[in-house]
Amino acid sequence: QVQLVESGGGLVQPGGSLRLSCTASGFTLTDYAIGWFRQAPGKEREGVSCISSLDLSTYYADSNQGRITISRDSSKNTVYLQMNNLEHADTATYYCGTDLEELCRFPAPSYAYDYWGQGTQVTVSS
Repeated sequence: QVQLVESGGGLVQPGGSLRLSCTASGFTLTDYAIGWFRQAPGKEREGVSCISSLDLSTYYADSNQGRITISRDSSKNTVYLQMNNLEHADTATYYCGTDLEELCRFPAPSYAYDYWGQGTQVTVSS
């Protein structure tokens, strides 16, 4: 059974940093790409980043370039999203997901993904 569990969200001041984690069970991260999405109240779920399973190619939304880094620790079956210099606009619920493909399709609509975690809330506020 494919399961994804996010953690690491919280309240942070503008300019601060957070590292989100996405831990998988029921499959190994060397099999499928993992994408991070976020959804703010009243808005659609949007892609933030993605990491491919085979060659670890990484992809980022233009708005996040330089502030966000995605990485994987295969020994922990976990994908991380390091977010620096956070802004109010980054406030959202962050989800990790997989479309059961080896390579990232990025950007991709959220409906293309088959499995999601429960989400972790990130709030950027002073």
